[in-house]
Amino acid sequence: MDLKAYLATRQKEVDRALDRFLPKASTKPATIHKAMRYSLFAGGKRLRPILCLAATEACGGKIATALPLACALECIHTYSLVHDDLPSMDNDDFRRGRATCHKVFGDSIAILAGDALLTIAFEIATNATPTRRYNLRGIMSELAVAAGSCKLIAGQVADLEAEGRQTDRAQLRYIHENKTAAILATSVRFGAMSANATAKQLGAMTKFGRALGLAFQVIDDILDVTQTSEKLGKSAGKDVAAKKATYPAVVGLDQSRAEARKLTRQAHDSLSGFGTKAELLHALANYLLEREY
Repeated sequence: MDLKAYLATRQKEVDRALDRFLPKASTKPATIHKAMRYSLFAGGKRLRPILCLAATEACGGKIATALPLACALECIHTYSLVHDDLPSMDNDDFRRGRATCHKVFGDSIAILAGDALLTIAFEIATNATPTRRYNLRGIMSELAVAAGSCKLIAGQVADLEAEGRQTDRAQLRYIHENKTAAILATSVRFGAMSANATAKQLGAMTKFGRALGLAFQVIDDILDVTQTSEKLGKSAGKDVAAKKATYPAVVGLDQSRAEARKLTRQAHDSLSGFGTKAELLHALANYLLEREY
């Protein structure tokens, strides 16, 4: 399997769908729609939607059915980055290889662009086709919880509150589980749900997504201290400068690498019941781990 070709194909599919779902840049007021599109089409890897699509394939579903949910998740992810980069948060000038939204459009428009991306995610999700096991109400509820004050936002708050403070592994895991793993787990859950997965399949996908989400964030923590800004496409060394709670800061680089490998193994093990149908998910898990090695 040519993973590189698969990623490129799926990324283009997601981009085309996002372009259809979003208002055109010229739609009044043009400023907000230009800012939304600037951030959404800034060259992201589309990891979350691609995981959603790969999960639906593993469960026997169709790409077209999963695309609205995949796109909704990408809008939520992008909104979180726009707000995360603001001067009142992480104060970052560089994202996905170019100037952040607030550097181009100003703080006020960046805040509103993030708000608009979060809101449109729910509008896009209403295009999902309900299945026998999963109705639209359940899908919308899951999306709201994953992006809400007990998951994504909880992780962001805990991350901010941990800056400059001594943090133990339990608190660090809480931050990562909510800040990163919750949306990644929802990505593969949505893929499974759009394929009308059984409860057993959905449970396995949930375990996979949580383990992979944690591994992804551990590796991100490692890359922040081992790679250059040019390679990352965002400012390197920001975590250290801000005295953020990260795995390298708490347990060191060697233990962080070991933790990433352990979590990736757990992710692989979660897919044992899918056989060869999960080949793409296995490949994606290895791809994410190998960002560091």
